[in-house]
Amino acid sequence: MTSTLRRRLHHGDVGGKKNEHFDSLGSDDGLNEPLLGYQKYDDSDQVCTLEEVLDEGRRRERLHWTLLFSHLISQWAQWLANIVFVSGSLLGRIFPFASTQSGSTGTLLPPLLSPLQEARLKHLKQRLAIPFDGSSSDHQDALRQLWRLSYPDRPLPSLKSELWKEMGWQGSDPSTDFRGGGFISLENLIFFAKTYPESFRNLLHKRNGNRSEWEYPFAVAGINISFMLVQMFDLQSGTPSTLPGIRFLELLSEDDMAFDNIFCIAFEMLDAQWLAKRASYMEFNEVLKATRVQLERELALEDTSSVKDLPAYNLLRR
Repeated sequence: MTSTLRRRLHHGDVGGKKNEHFDSLGSDDGLNEPLLGYQKYDDSDQVCTLEEVLDEGRRRERLHWTLLFSHLISQWAQWLANIVFVSGSLLGRIFPFASTQSGSTGTLLPPLLSPLQEARLKHLKQRLAIPFDGSSSDHQDALRQLWRLSYPDRPLPSLKSELWKEMGWQGSDPSTDFRGGGFISLENLIFFAKTYPESFRNLLHKRNGNRSEWEYPFAVAGINISFMLVQMFDLQSGTPSTLPGIRFLELLSEDDMAFDNIFCIAFEMLDAQWLAKRASYMEFNEVLKATRVQLERELALEDTSSVKDLPAYNLLRR
């Protein structure tokens, strides 16, 4: 039997050109070595030792635990975020703070008032409830008193006279200008003239600064300031619950005439705003709004326990 030289391809061969083995077989019927015989590797091939296999296993194990731990941290963070969100919602239900368009006038829970605050607030509300009555002798006398304080050297005119326009009333009959201001606005003007006479006369006669050719009417401006303060301090409700209103109640506990004193301060602030803006008659409402904003800011300042602590109080002159 002749021996035959056969060429056999192993699994590592590519195109029959690599790892060729020439085997000498004794017969055509049998194979003296398995078809999956040994393979030769080039020097560039890597051989994995047992130590390297173990290192690879440990590396994969560490990676597995790292990914698992990272996943647990992510779930824990999500759980904590849910708790914070739900807690915030519950707190929002327990402590509802409704806000209006102006941040400084956000509504809060009405404060608990001391007996002194309750008494003074009640008295102030009684004053606010009195409309101006042109037929009332007391109200007529109050108008005459305002004239004497404003023009001590001039004769008193009748209650219907063109001379009242010089004080800043819009017509010859001052009683037609009060409208929503009520009798308290006249009381505010009288208080201003008696308590801070120098400031009152300076504003009445427009003595400070470079004045506009078309000035705001003094008396009517005072009525507007009174009405503005009533709104700002939320005095038309049961108990003030706005931030300025609550601050006003604190000042009221220290000064039973806090409303009247703040009226005087606001008047000085309005005139200062008027001069700073170089405003004219048609811009009065804009100046009044700016005055309110400035006053709200001063009321929000810390360490303000009385009207005299307000920075604008220093504008007043006796």
